Amino acid sequence: MGTTAAGERTDAPERRAEPDSGWGWMLRVVALVAAFAVVAWARSRQVDIPFKDPHGKLFRAKLPDTAMFLLVAVVIDIAVRWLRGRRQGVGLWSTVRGRWTPYRIAMILAGLVAYFVVYLCYRNLKSWDVFNNPQDAMLLRWDRWLFFGHSPAVLLHDLLGQDLAARLLTDLYESFSMLVTISLVAALAFTPTVRQAFVFVTAAMWAWILGLASYYLIPSLGPFHEAPAEFAGLTRTSIQATQDSYLAQRDHLLAHPHASDAFAQISAFASLHCALTCLIFLMARYYGLRLVSWVAGLFLVGTLLATVYLGWHFAVDDVAGLAIAWVSVQLGKATVLGSFRTPRADPTGL
Repeated sequence: MGTTAAGERTDAPERRAEPDSGWGWMLRVVALVAAFAVVAWARSRQVDIPFKDPHGKLFRAKLPDTAMFLLVAVVIDIAVRWLRGRRQGVGLWSTVRGRWTPYRIAMILAGLVAYFVVYLCYRNLKSWDVFNNPQDAMLLRWDRWLFFGHSPAVLLHDLLGQDLAARLLTDLYESFSMLVTISLVAALAFTPTVRQAFVFVTAAMWAWILGLASYYLIPSLGPFHEAPAEFAGLTRTSIQATQDSYLAQRDHLLAHPHASDAFAQISAFASLHCALTCLIFLMARYYGLRLVSWVAGLFLVGTLLATVYLGWHFAVDDVAGLAIAWVSVQLGKATVLGSFRTPRADPTGL
């Protein structure tokens, strides 16, 4: 068994050095990224719109910003391991060389780039989903059927109120991006072996890919657009401004598809807020991080409530998001490890 820099157990074994070999499994990851990029390129040709990276928020600026977070995490990882090893006379430089080998550095950086290539493709494909006809009325009927004729959002409003809960759930919902970034960086920096780190990275890539497929399967905008009266009583927060902005972006893209600033961000089915949050919970359990899994589980419950309460998603969107999370974790393990099973030992140390 190995431990993270936080001192929690993980099922992946720890070795002092990782050999500069074992690139074969990485070919499957590269193939996944390449295949998704080809799909995005084909869709770009179909809609006759080039790839866009608004303000560098998808790749150009986001990649180096995340790399800086990763560097901080690496420093923490080295410091914790060195302080633990000092009792056995392990020096700082020995800790650095044993942990951060050229192989590990190259693979971790490659994983970071691969992840953001998938994310860039995902966001552009999501933008072009607006050319498909929304099916919100069908999703609204499904929700009503599941809740015996009631709106799940209205039920939550009655249960939690429409003021304090709106403010708290807004803060939780908007912390999603930071949660994903921290989780990605932590997996890359603290997981004992490169291969186990890639299980998280690849599972997350699968979540973006499967989520994108669900957008095209059932295009939708969300209950805040389909049933706006149900959310009119909520205390106004930044959520309503964001929702208005997303609808305006969609209208602008539909009216001027070739404008340089035309880029949409709205799709409801399935909820990738729930999918990625659930994936983080499942991966924490996979790594044996009990405390982290408890925290992630509570965050997941809050996210499930927030998405429906604030009108971003139908309840069925959340159910689909949970399913995507589970499938993505299984595919992540299969892609990287060649098996759906959680290994108890990794003799290669990769």
